[in-house]
Amino acid sequence: MNLNTQIFYDINDFARNTPWLQPVVYGYATYGVVLFAILLLVGWWLARRTNDTAAMAAAVWAPLGVLAAVAINQPIADAINSARPCNELPHIVVMHCNTDGGLPSDHAMMAGAVAAGVWLVNRRLGLVAAVAAIVMAFARVYVAAHYPLDVLVGLVLGAVISVVGYLLARPLLNRLLTMVAQTPLRVLITAAP
Repeated sequence: MNLNTQIFYDINDFARNTPWLQPVVYGYATYGVVLFAILLLVGWWLARRTNDTAAMAAAVWAPLGVLAAVAINQPIADAINSARPCNELPHIVVMHCNTDGGLPSDHAMMAGAVAAGVWLVNRRLGLVAAVAAIVMAFARVYVAAHYPLDVLVGLVLGAVISVVGYLLARPLLNRLLTMVAQTPLRVLITAAP
């Protein structure tokens, strides 16, 4: 048995032995994306309050980076078409299951992109998002929707896409923010009078 499968079984045994935790983890694995949307909004709010163009450029990019990461993930997952543990392993605790390819994980890709995106805005918020992303990755394995490698690849790839995309888009974003600062929409990008 490979290490990926062994770690999955260890986490699944933990799930089996913690029935009281299952509804909480299932809820987060399924609806935790709302927390990541809130983290993006908090990042925008913090950038707006600091009146820092670099932070606002990162805040504008962060949700775009998430969309880019998820869009890039779909063809990769379809091409790899890796089976999910819930579809191939017998006698496991399954709380959530899909039939599409599991590598890389969409949820982990989104979480990694959000964590990296808000880290570019504010380091403390980025650490909070990173913890939330790691918990999301764990939750997706706990509910048997993914193997550990699926979520690890998703986290890393999502973060890389977010950071590289930001570095490429930053000059354009800075120009757009300079233009917006001269319009009535200025209130969306700065709290300064």
